[in-house]
Amino acid sequence: MDQAQQLRNIIKANQQRPLARVITVTSGKGGVGKSNTAINLAVQFRKMGQKVIILDADFGLANIEIMFGAVPKHSLYDLIYKGMNMSDIITWGPGEVGFISGGSGIVGMSDLSRDYLTYIIKNLAQLDAMADVIIIDTGAGISDAVLEFLVASGEILLVTTPEPTSITDAYSLLKALNRHPRFSNEHSQIKVISNRVSTEQEGKTLFNKLNAVVSKYLSLTLEYLGSIPQDQALSDAVMQQMPVSLESPRAKSAVAYENIASVLMNKEVDKKIQKRGMAAFFSHIVAGKKTT
Repeated sequence: MDQAQQLRNIIKANQQRPLARVITVTSGKGGVGKSNTAINLAVQFRKMGQKVIILDADFGLANIEIMFGAVPKHSLYDLIYKGMNMSDIITWGPGEVGFISGGSGIVGMSDLSRDYLTYIIKNLAQLDAMADVIIIDTGAGISDAVLEFLVASGEILLVTTPEPTSITDAYSLLKALNRHPRFSNEHSQIKVISNRVSTEQEGKTLFNKLNAVVSKYLSLTLEYLGSIPQDQALSDAVMQQMPVSLESPRAKSAVAYENIASVLMNKEVDKKIQKRGMAAFFSHIVAGKKTT
């Protein structure tokens, strides 16, 4: 039995249990509020009664743990290379949101044996039983690692700001994704969040600018999710290493995150999002590494 068939069998077996909703948060450049968005959406989902786990896939940069003010004892590296259990590598942050530090775990996966990859996929599939929503916080920019996560994801949240460089870099990321041989626009949804805007209208204008260029030059469909206002309360919360959605839940940025989370949950209720689960997500990445 070849590796691809073995992975398909694992996925099929796991589809008999409830699958988690996997949401990937990304950005064209650093410093636009991507990790803040991932954390605060996770908190808002948790307030709605969802069990949430964040995977910090920004390897080498501990953004999630710094913003949560929690130091993980273990990472995805320990699962892959030291045989630790999935439950052992989850750190619980404020608001009962779990997170997994990526470490350098994914970097060497293409060199692992079939049996070891099977073991890893089976362990990652356990997350489907632990969470309703899994948020992947990617690195910023257009690295191969970021693109692998985006290609594997059925639901992508793209965070951008009104800064010209942010818009340009967001377009560059979408262009690279559009050219990727394994990306399927039909099976992926790309949703845009306008961050650090002065007004809601500025957020819509920002999206319209990006969408106009994408519609003209790329075969991608974008959806506008909403905007997050520039907010001193959010900056203060970051300094306190707490999500603004917990530190100042009635702050305008926290309310904006709540509204966006509600929109995402309503789409879930409408069954417009096909759940893939973590086994399918990571087997897609592994398959890509084996064929490149």
